[in-house]
Amino acid sequence: MDRLPPTARLIGIGWYFAVCIVLGVVGGVLLDRVADTTPLLTLIGLLLGLVTAFYGGYRMLMDVLGTNQGRKE
Repeated sequence: MDRLPPTARLIGIGWYFAVCIVLGVVGGVLLDRVADTTPLLTLIGLLLGLVTAFYGGYRMLMDVLGTNQGRKE
């Protein structure tokens, strides 16, 4: 299988960050409306989105950097 170029993979990491954070916040807002706990669940959703984004982004970035170390251009 042909791998994506590193620049395309870095753009994918950016989208991953955005999606994780937005989903965490939107999920928190929706749960806050149901449970009437504003802003507690929104903040928890934001925190979970950030943690997920940074952990997954770090792993993806290490994969991108690891595949380019042996490459000579």
